[in-house]
Amino acid sequence: MLAIRMTRHGTKKRPFYHIVVADSRSPRDGRFIEKLGTYNPLLPREHEQRLTMEKERIAHWLKVGARPSDRVAKFLANAELMKPRERREQTKKSLPRAKTQERMKTEAAAAAAAAAAPPAAPAEAAPEAAAT
Repeated sequence: MLAIRMTRHGTKKRPFYHIVVADSRSPRDGRFIEKLGTYNPLLPREHEQRLTMEKERIAHWLKVGARPSDRVAKFLANAELMKPRERREQTKKSLPRAKTQERMKTEAAAAAAAAAAPPAAPAEAAPEAAAT
């Protein structure tokens, strides 16, 4: 199976990537079939050389059946070469546990009921304030 993915180049802590078509079984920085573009994450987002792609060749490889990696698919969606992928549901580890969520719902319902209830006897407090 063919994959459109990035291979890392550059020095330590100075990454630079080539966007290539490769056999999915080959190593990340190993043999590839064709170089399709470059990505330099160190440049500002607006810079024209941050991401370069040969759009005609990418369209060809997509027609042939090459599957882009997640990051490359995001680049291609931004360049309108393919539709954006569905975003996966985020993990729920940051949410409280089930019992805590249930307790929070009941507390919220009680607070809403208390807010909806009419205030109790504010008219009695007013005459005392006026007498002073």
